[in-house]
Amino acid sequence: MKPTNPLVDPLLTDFYEYSMAYAWWLNGTHEEPAVVDVHFRRNPFDGGFTVFAGVEEVLRLVCDYHFTDDQIAVVRRFMPEDAQSGFFDWLKTVDCSRVRIRSLREGSLAFPRVPLFIVEGPIAVVQLLEAPILALINYPSVVATSAARIRLAAGWDKTLMEFGLRRAPGPDGGISASRYSYIGGFNSTSNVKAAQLFPGLRPSGTHAHSWVQSYLGLGEVKRRDITGPDGRIHDLVELSLQYREELGGNHTNEGELASFIAYARAYPRGFLALVDTYDTLKSGVPNFLSVALALNHVGYRPVGIRIDSGDLAFLSRRARQLFREVSEQFEVDFGKLTIVASNDIDEQTLLALGQQGHEIDSFGIGTRLVTAGGEALGGVYKLTVASGVPRIKVSGDSAKITLPGKKRAFRLYAGESPLAVVDLLTLADEAAPEPGQRVLCRHPFDETKRLIVIPSRVEELYEVIWDGKPNLEIVRPLNETRQYVLDQLAGFRQDHLRPVNPTPYKVSVSAMLYDFLHSLMASEVPIAEIS
Repeated sequence: MKPTNPLVDPLLTDFYEYSMAYAWWLNGTHEEPAVVDVHFRRNPFDGGFTVFAGVEEVLRLVCDYHFTDDQIAVVRRFMPEDAQSGFFDWLKTVDCSRVRIRSLREGSLAFPRVPLFIVEGPIAVVQLLEAPILALINYPSVVATSAARIRLAAGWDKTLMEFGLRRAPGPDGGISASRYSYIGGFNSTSNVKAAQLFPGLRPSGTHAHSWVQSYLGLGEVKRRDITGPDGRIHDLVELSLQYREELGGNHTNEGELASFIAYARAYPRGFLALVDTYDTLKSGVPNFLSVALALNHVGYRPVGIRIDSGDLAFLSRRARQLFREVSEQFEVDFGKLTIVASNDIDEQTLLALGQQGHEIDSFGIGTRLVTAGGEALGGVYKLTVASGVPRIKVSGDSAKITLPGKKRAFRLYAGESPLAVVDLLTLADEAAPEPGQRVLCRHPFDETKRLIVIPSRVEELYEVIWDGKPNLEIVRPLNETRQYVLDQLAGFRQDHLRPVNPTPYKVSVSAMLYDFLHSLMASEVPIAEIS
């Protein structure tokens, strides 16, 4: 397995990783065993959850992690001139054969403090993996989270199409956005390259305003004939003009009408027209209906329209009303034709449309999704064990205090139709919580915040993805990971998932980890002395 992106190699890292590795090597401690937790401190978008993504690419990174002579030459060029050559000889031997990685499943709903990965191995090698691992999960997780929030805002019955390639942070970001928005709940992408790379991802799209603008009149429809499913040949221009007259739309833009006729002839089974190039209600929708009725006459069913500007709620309601009126007038089944909306749509737009009332079936979403509104996951990579000894980072900000030692994590469910109620972190050598047994769950730092849970189900959260070799069972099809995300969204209390002021989901530690954490803090933090 190799990384999907050829830029992912040992040089894709921050230079200080090499500075630290060299100092460990020079000190003779570069092979000491270490454990690192990869976690984050705050959910993006001020939300209540994060969709964790990027696991497969991390697995691909460690599968192929080795240094070529050319890469070592690059490192040597940037190191101090007096750096000892033995370090570069050591780099030639570096791989991940002695590294072990446990991970949350790709697509897991994740929460602050709960490690996403637990990485174990020789300390210098583990350190070299920091920047690439974070780079491979931070943006994917933000995009997947944004997509899941958009899915919740749009509703389960709406179709979501990712249209963000041209606004993405470069081609790499465009590919990632397509892949991880699908995991987060989208249905398709406009990005053909992403659809090629990732089986299960389907490309979709119709036409742009340039298609409509390229036609000036009906004389530019060079091929007027269309063959129906029954083999009969019809004049599509003549039929469309006949229906336009019956609709009373003789003053619509004829260039637009011509473009619709030509497009319908090319895609008689997939006719979906962009109707806002000139005037949505005075020209676009009447022209669409004229051609749609002509197609229906021939024996094909039109698909619908796309609106890319204006008051989307009002225009969609009015378009739906016109569809129903035409259905009644011509005794056709146009009432449920698809209405697609685009135009810088984001989560807030969807929530507003829901409040206003709309008739939109499908949304094309690009810029706000792939740029994630400037959000970042803020994943961090923190040492918790070195040379077999638990380590802690202490801070005046409790969010930055690390949880020491090697740990396990469990999700506890309660109730007759079990919902997740708490994620519990324990020390690695503790007994696992069991269904039906009382479990004391403590806030890591506030001794007054504690609860007892009697879980009806206990889920251990980590799976080994790498132990000197890949666990290929964790490489799941995209549609399976997507369904896993959607199932989790349905399995959490909705107040944890709501877009504004969500109820924080509980992340607790066991009594044993709580006691160990506070005893280690007490031993590591100097006592102030006043005289």
